[in-house]
Amino acid sequence: MTVVLDEAGPSPVADSVVNDGCHGGAETLRAAARAAGGSELLDRLAEDYPVGPHDRPQSMCPAFGSLRVGLRMRRTATVLSGSACCVYGLTFTSHFYGAKRTVGYVPFNSETLVTGKLFEDIRDAVHALADPALYDAIVVTNLCVPTASGVPLRLLPKEINGVRIVGIDVPGFGVPTHAEAKDVLAGAMLAFARREAENGPVLAPRGGPSDRPTVTLLGEMFPADPVGIGRMLEPMGLAAGPVVPTREWRELYAALDSAVVAAIHPFYTASVREFEAAGRPVVGSAPVGVDGTMAWLDAIAAAAGVPARLADEAKNRQLGAIRGALAGSPVKGRITVSGYEGSELLVARLLIESGAEVPYVGTACPRTPWSEADRNWLEARGVEVVYRASLERDVAAVMAIRPDLAIGTTPVVQKAKEMAIPALYFTNLVSARPLFGAAGAGSLAHVVNGAIGNKARFDRMEAFFDGVGEGDTAGVWSGEPLKRPAFREQMRRRRESASKAKKAEEMI
Repeated sequence: MTVVLDEAGPSPVADSVVNDGCHGGAETLRAAARAAGGSELLDRLAEDYPVGPHDRPQSMCPAFGSLRVGLRMRRTATVLSGSACCVYGLTFTSHFYGAKRTVGYVPFNSETLVTGKLFEDIRDAVHALADPALYDAIVVTNLCVPTASGVPLRLLPKEINGVRIVGIDVPGFGVPTHAEAKDVLAGAMLAFARREAENGPVLAPRGGPSDRPTVTLLGEMFPADPVGIGRMLEPMGLAAGPVVPTREWRELYAALDSAVVAAIHPFYTASVREFEAAGRPVVGSAPVGVDGTMAWLDAIAAAAGVPARLADEAKNRQLGAIRGALAGSPVKGRITVSGYEGSELLVARLLIESGAEVPYVGTACPRTPWSEADRNWLEARGVEVVYRASLERDVAAVMAIRPDLAIGTTPVVQKAKEMAIPALYFTNLVSARPLFGAAGAGSLAHVVNGAIGNKARFDRMEAFFDGVGEGDTAGVWSGEPLKRPAFREQMRRRRESASKAKKAEEMI
């Protein structure tokens, strides 16, 4: 089969997309995608991952999130279709974070893209890879340029030699953050697995089906957290089910077979849609701190039809230990929290129950119904909660509040340390700890209090290096750099003239 995307040959729009790639700008790529028949895809992405009410946050290429999900799954091959520079950056970053598998790549040029040959090359690649002895599934991902050009992954066969073919589009101009791109792939796999389960028997989990109703945990979390959540659920006759995104295909069936889905990370919109289509109730928030644990256990019990007395027993078993852990590991200080993992509101709740003051929480993820309980709890305690927070907004909060500790993304941490404010990188130093139950209650105190205690060292360093490496003195100099105000003014006028000329050109 030959798929011809543009019978008239390369179009100006297609040439621009190929030549400029991601540098062509989101609006150019979005317009090209709609012109190539991608309106339905873009509308779905806009509905699932809205960018309002605040500005779209800065993020690494979103496809990094879906790529990592696929690379973590057993017996799953990954193929990327996109600009070579994008594929290089994604594979480099993935292997930097510990991926040990090869990433497939289908290259293209202007001709193969617009004539449909790229689609044929992708189809040939998955046929060559589809070995059932090695793989349960092959994930094919369109990056920005193939998506903008309308490369139709939906036309790939759904199965080859018993190997599932899952095609997804993860364009940077349609998926706001790499956290949400995890949901793009997880949702696509759940949809595929749900159709299989509806059509007949499917594989049971490796350890066999659970002898109790399960609670599927939606969102990546610290490995010890599902174990702790399982202990919380035992008195109610429930068990912790799979964590989605899963680590192998057969876990998808078990996830869909749960009694309840716990949206621990509240932005998995596509995944929630599949669970609701399978008739599974979805509960937001998480068992974090005293208040969060009580409310969450009550909500899980109600959704699973568990008697109130069993929910009370579960709470009684947990709350004493949680209160003890919080009292034994207090956190004192003013802390700002920001990040792009989706658990920022939960971390803020835990810090507040530990004794900290948290005036600001910024998350790159959107506001959804499954984080409303957390938002309400925080705002009732005077916390400003900002969804879709930009880097500038997070930095402005640090500058205005001047906290004892800033928890955030790398550039937020960098800015805070420039201001002699102790800071912790959310992803590596906060997400890498348990958050839930008694184990989570005392987990943050050591690293947070240790960081706050470094304030005096920051002050000494700031005093010692005051004026070094800033403005005109940035870099390495053997003497004082020569200032040239006349040259700067000339360059300023030249830039201003160029800007005016460009605007005049656009108005013609």
